[in-house]
Amino acid sequence: MLKVEVVSPESISYSGEGEMVVARTVGGGDIAFRAGHVPFIGVLEIWSAKVVRPDGADEFAVHQGFIQMANDKVTILSDVSEAKDEIDLARAKEAQTRAEAAVAADDTDVEAVGALRRAKTRIAVATGEMAH
Repeated sequence: MLKVEVVSPESISYSGEGEMVVARTVGGGDIAFRAGHVPFIGVLEIWSAKVVRPDGADEFAVHQGFIQMANDKVTILSDVSEAKDEIDLARAKEAQTRAEAAVAADDTDVEAVGALRRAKTRIAVATGEMAH
């Protein structure tokens, strides 16, 4: 079993055990960790992180940050992490609409592109449509 922590500057989204953790890293794609995995440090993509337990799974929208695996402990340090049931779907959809308009006006606007990716990730996690 792994010890798992999903934290952001505002809160601890998850602290407990898991059989497996799946996340997406920048330039590396999806990575899964199980007990005994070699040490690893990676930069998180704007995507979801999933903690799989024997009785189910918890999924979180993570917005960049880092993931570390060492000694059967996975730590996700994210700028923002939101559990599926904490996401305000209406607010996320409004953010998506604003970001889409900003990207349509200037598709080189890095902030708008990031805002759109964050909104889409929140919506996908909240609706259970996020695929790893």
